[in-house]
Amino acid sequence: MNAQDRYNILQQRLNDLSQNVTGLNQKVETSVSNASLYEFLRGLAATHNLNFNVDPNLNQKITSYFSNETVKNLLVYLARQYNLDFTFAGTIITIVPYRDPLANLPPPPKELKISYDASSQTLTMELQEDSLLNVAKKITQLTNKNIVVLPELFNKRVNGYYQNMPVTGNLEKIALANGFKINQTNDNVFILEALKSNEQLVPRQNPLPNSNIAVRQVNQNQNGTGSSFINVSENAGKKLITLNVINQPIKDVIKNIAEQAGINYFVYSDLTGSSTANVQNMEFDRVLNYILQGTNFTYTVDNAVYMIGNRQDEGLRSYKLIQLKYRSVDSLLFIIPPDLMRGVAIKEFKELNSFLLSGSEPQIREIEAFVREVDKTVPMVMIEVILMDVQKRRTVETGLRLGVSDSARTGGTLLGGGTDFTFSAADINRFIDQLGINNVFNLGRVAPNFYASLRALENNSNIELRQTPKLSTLNGHVANLSIGSTRYYAVTTQNVLGSLNPQTVVTQTFYPVEANMAIRIQPFVSGDEQVTLTINVDISDFIGNTSINVPPPTASSKFGSIIRVKNEEMVVLGGIERNEKSEEGSGTPILSRIPILKWLFSNRSRTNGKTVSVVFIKPTIIY
Repeated sequence: MNAQDRYNILQQRLNDLSQNVTGLNQKVETSVSNASLYEFLRGLAATHNLNFNVDPNLNQKITSYFSNETVKNLLVYLARQYNLDFTFAGTIITIVPYRDPLANLPPPPKELKISYDASSQTLTMELQEDSLLNVAKKITQLTNKNIVVLPELFNKRVNGYYQNMPVTGNLEKIALANGFKINQTNDNVFILEALKSNEQLVPRQNPLPNSNIAVRQVNQNQNGTGSSFINVSENAGKKLITLNVINQPIKDVIKNIAEQAGINYFVYSDLTGSSTANVQNMEFDRVLNYILQGTNFTYTVDNAVYMIGNRQDEGLRSYKLIQLKYRSVDSLLFIIPPDLMRGVAIKEFKELNSFLLSGSEPQIREIEAFVREVDKTVPMVMIEVILMDVQKRRTVETGLRLGVSDSARTGGTLLGGGTDFTFSAADINRFIDQLGINNVFNLGRVAPNFYASLRALENNSNIELRQTPKLSTLNGHVANLSIGSTRYYAVTTQNVLGSLNPQTVVTQTFYPVEANMAIRIQPFVSGDEQVTLTINVDISDFIGNTSINVPPPTASSKFGSIIRVKNEEMVVLGGIERNEKSEEGSGTPILSRIPILKWLFSNRSRTNGKTVSVVFIKPTIIY
């Protein structure tokens, strides 16, 4: 009933009562200033002979002037002005403050602002201090998704605005914003329950397709030096671990993970030590590997039961024979990192090109994975080296030699092969006789054993020496080639032994002198079949013939280079040019140095030579 209806009923009741109580129809002439309503009503009743039962709590102040107005109309005015309530018992009128009978009734249920789009199966919600129980009921009615709220959340109020989100995402966001957790049963029923004292909600860094919120345990050490946050989720039948531990005992970390993941395990040794880790959505085996890595503990799996203990314990050791496909066992064993081999016994079997591992199964798996990565085909490189030496030499010999000898060999060549002729005494005397014809000149005659040797020779030589050695070696290994010759020269030593009967002992020792062509090449094959070659070439050669008592002279050429060349491509390293120039002479002192006369009193030999060495390299990769 509204206020106007209440005042109309009051007017009607006063009109009916005025038929018997004449005082209600009497006119009022009064003026009141700052008086209490209680006193004013008592005075009004006394003046007009009315029976009023007035509530003493009506202490509102009234200041008014009323003239020529009936009492019943004045009472309706006071009811409106001061919100009064009138009850009637015969001629007795009870006046009290009005109290709305609906004021103590509970408010009507609030209309939840939740809508559901069946085509996209998404919810839009605007929550403001709404009951979680009512929200869950409304969502169930709209989506046919069963949601169970546990009793500890019956009085939970939730807030938030979520637009066009799937049911699961909506519930997770409500849980994250309002501090409770959600579990989904096998029959797709959502269970809403309060967080325990050692749990808290965190967003996932690497979200799963159907789960963006994780509930993780919070364990605090008694000394306050560490904490752990552990959550286990499941995706495609695999248990995924989210772990954030700081200075936690290893045994406690493994225990909490195994209990949450529902994994069966036995511990055979006291797991000492602490662990600090932060991983997201990692499988249990990998987490266990990382936790136990670097410790004396390991694990093995037998019929889905994890057995954890010291690496040397019986039942935890494993054996594995690894046979190599491409590499040799003796070259591969030395490159395995020592950290991987710690606690693992390795035995070589060269006959099988394999080795046997004995130790922790996780370490054996790591060693096997490492070996498979490096057990690759090693390319072989065949290197063709072309060494070309071009020598050009010119020697000029001139001179006139006179002498006396019983055994001088006369004759020789005058033309064609040069001039190298020895004249006898008879030849010279005939020549003198020809000059003395007609007795114009008389030069005399020479002795019978006299001879004269005339030499004018020029020798030219062009020599091309070509060598083509082929070297083969494995990638990264050095190939060496050395080809040469050795000459010996004699050193004579004369010693006198004894004093009374001295004896002279002559000792002759031969010493070697080598002239070699030495090549040292180390190839490195890259992934794009380019070959990097480190080359060192050392070439030495004899440059002349000497007597046996003189060391033979040699000329040497050395160079080193690093080049990069494509497979089966030839490259020229460059040419090395050697120039040789020598001039020798013997003759009569002073006269052998006078121009023009020196050709009559000396023998001279002049040599000019040039040698050019060129090296060609061609690598070929062979797999």
